[in-house]
Amino acid sequence: MTAYKIGIGMHTLSESDYDNLRKGAEVIEADGHGDKVLRLRDGTFLKLFRRKRLISSAAIWPYAKRFADNAAMLSRLNLPCPLVKHIYRVKELQRDIVHYQPLPGRTLRQLESSELTADMFAALGSFIAKLHSQGIYFRSLHLGNIVLTPESKLGLIDLADLRKSRRALGTVKRLRNFQHLLRDNRDRIILSQAAALACFDSYCQENSLAPNGQALKKRLRLN
Repeated sequence: MTAYKIGIGMHTLSESDYDNLRKGAEVIEADGHGDKVLRLRDGTFLKLFRRKRLISSAAIWPYAKRFADNAAMLSRLNLPCPLVKHIYRVKELQRDIVHYQPLPGRTLRQLESSELTADMFAALGSFIAKLHSQGIYFRSLHLGNIVLTPESKLGLIDLADLRKSRRALGTVKRLRNFQHLLRDNRDRIILSQAAALACFDSYCQENSLAPNGQALKKRLRLN
């Protein structure tokens, strides 16, 4: 397989080499534009990105590079996340690709109802508080992108839409990020149950977004 550098950490891959790389892969996610996520035979993943607009910040900072940069940043902060192996550009397909080792575990959406205890929700609140206190704003924050690892730690996946500021997030961004967490009705249902109050209480104990969990839920209109 031939590849050559076109930028820091990114390599160009021919379409034929890409076809060889994906041979025997399982399609995990696709849309009308083609494959989006593939599981290779060795258990690693390919995530494909396309530029949606001609004039876009993705021309300067490609989504695949963002994913890799964010994974490196989270790793430095000891936050579990996927391990990036390579970044590719396939010009013939107009795609940038991240090749990564997935983060072991299950997403919080995949947990059984018996596992969604007050302790589990408290850990989630502390985890989000830690992200926000370190200036991490994750627009794709939802329970399908938060993984419970075999070591009982929480980590993040699908990292392209994440930014880190030098300072802790302000009140507006914190509230907005919680709204992202609640956009999916599946997550609203999970976070509306009684035990989930521990998530909001735990967050408020570590970040002064509201005096307590009930007050925070009221601000988020989650009753």
